[in-house]
Amino acid sequence: MTQQPSLARRLGLHDAVVIGLAAMIGAGVFAAFAPAAHAAGEGLLIGLAIAAFVAFANASSSAQLAARYPESGGAYRYGRERLGEWPGFLAGWSFVIGKTASCAAMAITFAAYLAPPGWERPLAAAAVIVLAAVNLRGITRTARVATFIVIGVLTVLVVVVAAGSASVFQGGAPFGAGDLLAEGWLGILQSAGLLFFAFAGYARIATLGEEVREPARTIPRAIAISLGITVVVYAAIGTVALASLGADGLAASGAPLVDVVEANGWNWAEPLVRLGAAAAALGALLALIAGVGRTSLAMARDGELPRPLAAVHPQFRVPYIAEIVVAAVVVVLVLAVDLRGAIGFSSFGVLLYYFIANAAAITQPRADRRVPRALSAAGAIGCLVLVVTLPLVSIVAGVAVLAVGVAYRLVSRAVRSRRGAGPSGTVG
Repeated sequence: MTQQPSLARRLGLHDAVVIGLAAMIGAGVFAAFAPAAHAAGEGLLIGLAIAAFVAFANASSSAQLAARYPESGGAYRYGRERLGEWPGFLAGWSFVIGKTASCAAMAITFAAYLAPPGWERPLAAAAVIVLAAVNLRGITRTARVATFIVIGVLTVLVVVVAAGSASVFQGGAPFGAGDLLAEGWLGILQSAGLLFFAFAGYARIATLGEEVREPARTIPRAIAISLGITVVVYAAIGTVALASLGADGLAASGAPLVDVVEANGWNWAEPLVRLGAAAAALGALLALIAGVGRTSLAMARDGELPRPLAAVHPQFRVPYIAEIVVAAVVVVLVLAVDLRGAIGFSSFGVLLYYFIANAAAITQPRADRRVPRALSAAGAIGCLVLVVTLPLVSIVAGVAVLAVGVAYRLVSRAVRSRRGAGPSGTVG
């Protein structure tokens, strides 16, 4: 077999941070607060704090593992190395399938903000093709485009916070600390599971581990910086959204941040916020395509996915076959179905992915540890708690996807075993 060229270490700290931010400060910040408010009311702020803590624990475990295993694949690689082939496969399968669906959701979300009626799906498909082409030109091109998107989205979010600040400080704002527990802890935990979806993008930094310079130093710093910025941004947005709209208004809103600026008299900012939401969806889509491509590459190298997906372009040093296949599947999805309601399903897959990452981190020896083992254990427990509090339909869909993955792996291993058996039954 011809030796494939390896991916190139071209990403510095700034590049890794902006890719993480593009993945986290995506369309989730424009959409996730409404279903979270429906579940928890004003208690969504507690849910946000819980989601942030679980994300911090998971990020710490991921950073520790990435320093030891600076390769493509993220939790797929960590699970395989520390726990065995099956846990690694389940982490990788959950990520690839769940995030492919998320790619389609982000593309449709982008088009919904900008396309004229009837043109949403063609524009979404075009966005996927363009961003896949950007990724195919090399990881530094991806980081450059992500930088421009992140700057634009953060600027828009600053405008939203500025517009909503008046409601936070003026008397009689529809926000009461005494009502934080009105919907009970089940609702709060359900909101945490939904909001966790918006934090999960730091995994993209880990999945790109093979392309980061000085990975043992850069990846942990990039994860910490990008997650810290995201927590501050989300806390500010959640507070001004509740103060401006109230829990009921936020829960009923189809475009919460647009409603925030309108409720505070900043109507001129509505087109800007819609443009920011579209850009955020593009940023998330750009990072998602890169992350799914790298995880598919890692799984294909080990024979868990078809071997051709492991091909690396000799000039641009990207997993070009994997990224082309991902883009093609996403284009088919956006033309055929609308997956914008897949937040809960994606959260199930992401939580399982990080449960395996935390479990892998717990097994690391003292010499490799950067965070207390108790923090990794807390992250694993947090993932399980948030999974069981997700809406039942999300859990059922997630379990079905896992069952398909298990069946696929069993069948593919049986087929390979038969093909590899010689006349005497030995593997040749």
